[in-house]
Amino acid sequence: MSTTVFLVDDHAMVRTGVRAELGGAVDVVGEAADVAGAVEGIRRTVPHVVLLDVHLPGGGGRAVLETLRAELPTVRWLALSVSDAAEDVIAVIRAGARGYVTKTISGPDLRDAVARVADGDVVFSPRLAGFVLDAFAATPSAPRPADPATDPGLDLLSAREREVMQLLARGYTYREIGSRLFISVKTVESHASNVLRKLQLSNRNELTRWAATNRLL
Repeated sequence: MSTTVFLVDDHAMVRTGVRAELGGAVDVVGEAADVAGAVEGIRRTVPHVVLLDVHLPGGGGRAVLETLRAELPTVRWLALSVSDAAEDVIAVIRAGARGYVTKTISGPDLRDAVARVADGDVVFSPRLAGFVLDAFAATPSAPRPADPATDPGLDLLSAREREVMQLLARGYTYREIGSRLFISVKTVESHASNVLRKLQLSNRNELTRWAATNRLL
């Protein structure tokens, strides 16, 4: 079954461009240009993923999230914004978005981001990941110790696995990690699987929190 996506952006040309970039990879089931239209349309269609602009007439993307997140727990949210301001990134993630990418993202990377969010992963444009990591590290309820040396799982990682782990936690895609480390995407996937297994983590979201609370980034 194709992933269903709902687009929320107050610029019609942006929505048209996003539709074109997504192509046949997903099924775009609706669009909205403001908070009220988004709330009504998302309730009606209950998509797998909402691509949500941060700044919207009627209260902004955060208002859409806060209205619908508890009501529609199966819907996953990916912020797509021109803004790379820390306060925007942190606010929308704390409201419940599973990721945040800027509108400079390429078509293939956007399709990959939507697929990953639909699968339950978290996605950030690489240079924005630090904002989120800082916010996680500042959360008092973080259960793990601050000293990375106290986590025995770290000693189980090879040097290459540590490199992959840090880039994964910062939000880089497998393709970007492969390019940076000069290894294939398949090799990156293998390292990523080993990292999660050795650290006894389930997904990137947990890895990001683990890396932040252990001050590894």
